[in-house]
Formats: sequence, structure tokens, C-alpha cells
Amino acid sequence: MTPPPRILVTGGSGYIAGVLIGQLLAQGWRVHATVRDLAREPALRQLLGADRGPAREQLRCFAADLRADAGWAEAAAGCSHVAHVASPLPVGVPRDANELIVPARDGALRVLRAARDAGARRVVMTSSVAAISYGHGPGEHRFTEADWTNLAAPGIPPYVQSKAIAERAARDWVAREGGGLEFCTVNPSVVLGPVASADHSASVVIVKSLLEGRVPALPRIGFGIVDVRDVAELHWRALTAPGMADERFIACGGFLWLREIAAILRAELGEAARRVPTLQMPDWTVRLLARVSPTVRAAASELGTARHQDPSHARELLGWVPRPPREAIVATARDLRSLGLVP
Repeated sequence: MTPPPRILVTGGSGYIAGVLIGQLLAQGWRVHATVRDLAREPALRQLLGADRGPAREQLRCFAADLRADAGWAEAAAGCSHVAHVASPLPVGVPRDANELIVPARDGALRVLRAARDAGARRVVMTSSVAAISYGHGPGEHRFTEADWTNLAAPGIPPYVQSKAIAERAARDWVAREGGGLEFCTVNPSVVLGPVASADHSASVVIVKSLLEGRVPALPRIGFGIVDVRDVAELHWRALTAPGMADERFIACGGFLWLREIAAILRAELGEAARRVPTLQMPDWTVRLLARVSPTVRAAASELGTARHQDPSHARELLGWVPRPPREAIVATARDLRSLGLVP
């Protein structure tokens, strides 16, 4: 009997990685998960239900950091597949873009080298629509996997730079040094959905801030949204489908304006969403506040821009069908409340 595949999942304690590892363990895969500090292993095992039963033996944790070489060879040893999910995602805006660019780019290359040297057959890397749909000016745009962010455009945020540069560097390295390694990327939009603990993604802060009333009025900005369960499923499909070399898959359930997200929260949560703002913030107010706040400055650059990211390639090639954004938003809000993370 053929043993189940062994896979390395980087950033094992992260939002997407946690859901993906849960799906892989349920399918019988043996998982090597990296964490920056092995002190986090007991909490991760408990969260995944891998502290008991068959999953206890299926999961092994390794200490490895995107900023250093140590640990990656050991983590990749014996793995036929790699899901490189780890990447810096700050809540705020760093003063120096290299705080995000360097670990994202160099970390991806460390993982790829370890995968190749361990004899892995396939690497699926979590990139982002940030590598696809920025730097094309204001207004309404539609993007596919053929598009790339224009890094020469002014005002590209550090996080967006890091995702585009890291994905480009990974693809160039595979073409040059990857040998027979199959490489593809999953490019999610804003990832929402069920929240299992206080250690969640920075993207969840969008819903959290609205529920807490920290946003006094709604700037004219919007996002593509995708459920974390669907992002994990798309990774699994890309890991198991034939012929994935050089592929790229947008993971997006649809675009919503911030005012539409707020309206969903009020409609679905009722009194629990009483702090969610109802008023739209005038553009001139956003631009005025942007003079003193880096976070608002990033929002000001987005005013009136609608980026529609087309997931039809993933649907047609892999049969992937995402949940509606409404379902992901409501799941986020309800779990934040049940965990006591919002009033």
C-alpha cells in the first residue's frame, strides 16, 4: 500500500496554513509544519486536534524562520510536496519597505532551495492579488492571472511590493535553478472566514475594526474577498492536480465596497453590529487625514478604485467554486464575537 504523501507547510501557525493543515490531516497526509518558535507547537496541535488520535503522529513541527537558513533542510526532508504559505503581513505600514520585501523574497528562495534539495516534486506558493492588480491607476479594473502589478507606479504600498517581488523572484529562480520542480502560485484577495483564535490574519482586522466602531465613517474603498476555507481548498487542488508547472490561480469570491461590507454586518448581526458606521467619509476628509496617518494614506490611494479579480481560471481548470463574500464576512464577525475578540 502506497503511504500518504508527506508535505511541508510553512508558517504552520498562520491563518491560511492552519486551515490547510487541517484539511491535509483529514485526507491522511503526513505534514511537516514550520513555526518560528517551537514553544507554539502545543497550542497549534490543540487548535488542529493533532494533540491526540491519528493526527498526533501525522504532524511534525520544525523551527524555521524566513530570515535565516537554519531548519529548512530538516523541515523539507522526505517531503514530496511543499505549500509555502508563510509571508510577513503587518497590521500597520512599515517605515521601510524592505522590512517586508527582504523576508518575503529571501524566505521564498530558502523554501525553494530546501524543496529542490529534498527532492520535492511540487511547490505551491501563497502569493496574493497584490502581485497582480496594483499600479494601474484609479477607476474600475478587471484582472486575470496574466496581469502583474506595476511596481514602477508611484505610491505602491510595501506589502504590495513584497508580494510582487517575492513571486517574481520565485518564478525566476525555478526557471533558472529549479530542475524538475513544479511550481505554481495561489493569489488570494482579502482572506476572511472562520476565526479559530486570537492569532488571526491581519485581513480579519477589517471586520474587527468595523465591529468595534474604530472607523467613524466609511471611506470609498473596496476589496476582493475570499473565504479562508476556499483558499485552503484551492491550495489542496493545486497540490494534487496534474500539470501545475508555472500555473497561477486567483482566489477571489467577489469585490465589495467597504460600505457593502458594513451593510452586510448590520443586516446579519443586528444589535451586535451597532458600532458599525453608516456614513460615507468624503474623499477630501480621507485625503486630509492622510497627511498625518500612514494607514489612512494607504487608504487614500485606493479611493474609488475597484479591482475585480477574475477566478474563472481556477474554476475551469481545477473545478474550484468559492463561497459568496457575504458568507466569509459573517463567519468572521460571528467567530470574533464568540471568541470575545470584539465587544
